Amino acid sequence: MKFNPKVLLLAAVVALVSLGGWFGGLASGFTQCVTLAVFAGVISTTLFFWERRVAAAFLGVAILIATHAMTLQSILKATELDIIFFLVGMMIIVGVLKDLGFLTWVIQSIINRKNMNGVSFTAILCVLSAVLASVVDEVSSIVVVLALVFQVCDTLKLRPHPFVLMAVMATNIGSSATMLGNPVGIFIGNKAGLTFAQFLVGATPVAMVSLVATLFITVFWFRKDIRSMTLAMARHRRMGLGPVLKIPYKTGLFILLSTVSVIAFHHEIEHALALGGAANKNAFLIMTPLIVAGILMIWRPHRARHYVEKDVEWWTLLFFMLLFAIAGSLNEQGITQNLADSLTKHVSGGPRGMIPLVLLIASLGSAFVDNIVFVAAFTPVIQALVERAADYSVLWWALLFGACFGGNVTVVGSTANIVASGLLEKHGHHPIRFGTWIRLGAIVGLVTALIAWAMLLIFPSPRPASAIEPDPAPVVEELPSLNG
Repeated sequence: MKFNPKVLLLAAVVALVSLGGWFGGLASGFTQCVTLAVFAGVISTTLFFWERRVAAAFLGVAILIATHAMTLQSILKATELDIIFFLVGMMIIVGVLKDLGFLTWVIQSIINRKNMNGVSFTAILCVLSAVLASVVDEVSSIVVVLALVFQVCDTLKLRPHPFVLMAVMATNIGSSATMLGNPVGIFIGNKAGLTFAQFLVGATPVAMVSLVATLFITVFWFRKDIRSMTLAMARHRRMGLGPVLKIPYKTGLFILLSTVSVIAFHHEIEHALALGGAANKNAFLIMTPLIVAGILMIWRPHRARHYVEKDVEWWTLLFFMLLFAIAGSLNEQGITQNLADSLTKHVSGGPRGMIPLVLLIASLGSAFVDNIVFVAAFTPVIQALVERAADYSVLWWALLFGACFGGNVTVVGSTANIVASGLLEKHGHHPIRFGTWIRLGAIVGLVTALIAWAMLLIFPSPRPASAIEPDPAPVVEELPSLNG
């Protein structure tokens, strides 16, 4: 068997992180060093040996229990089953929408448009990518959008690569706009105690401005390809861009709008059902996809097993659970508290001074490793900072935008990127080269991160109820005693 030099690199990273934690004051004992080593090992395996990440997470959890870094009960508590249930429900709902032909109808609606040119197609493509990514998961969104790209480009005999890049970048940006688009969104929203409406107010404006900026950048970057599309569309005006099918879409549209509407008003429903309090935080938000998915499976019992077995990404969800548990060990061992102490000590400017640091770390990390890894790692640190001062809650938004926008930098930056590359190869095209991707991705990532930084500084972000400091109790002067 040939020796893989990545194994040596992985071991070096684990050793450096453990020693760095020891000498840097993050870890002061054997158990804390083991915790750091396990976390670094799982992240490094995700980076160097992507297909073995679940195996590494299994071993990591076993090591944490064996070394008493965590108990079995604390492992189970840290797996964030509420978020896993939410994602399972949403995946089943998306599976039903596919079955009903709703996503195909979206493609047909665009193909049927008249007098379309390269610029209008690019604008529609980017907006569609962002909107779909904000209401369904980013993987389903990119699969649907690229089906449109391939159909149009094959008809016009054009290279699909520029339009694939534009669609993926818009998808990553749009996935930050709501809690529904990216696992990062529901994870941060739930951890921060944000309602769906608060998340919209805090995230959607930044995502919209970033999308517009990305659209201008990509239109300029690929102006020759867009001009070629305009000329090709003029030649094919009479032939059309593809076969037009009549698809019954109303049922799928009703399911999607109903689900999003109930989720949007989950906070009010929780109050009506007396589900408030820390123990039931965002309870109806988590329940809604489960309720809708349950009703849909009752309605379509012959497909229910397919939805659960085929449309739910159990491999990914299992990795999330194990990763959340391993990240929880950092908090269990006090490592995140030590890191929070170090950040407040060495970073000047308070919460505002930390915004660019969190954006930078999350963006760079998400450019090379799945963004949920860095979000899971940084969440306990931000929680520790918010407990000290409510103003630090702005860092939740910095973490969100850094994780989502940083995914545009490289071809392995997000799941949507990897899926898009696979679809290109499956469709008979060569994948987008790493250098080609990073040249545009670095510009888009930098510009959108600067937009997020500026908007977080200028506009006040919504704070979760848990981060709002209570008014000081009124001082009541003691009345003199009547008895003397």
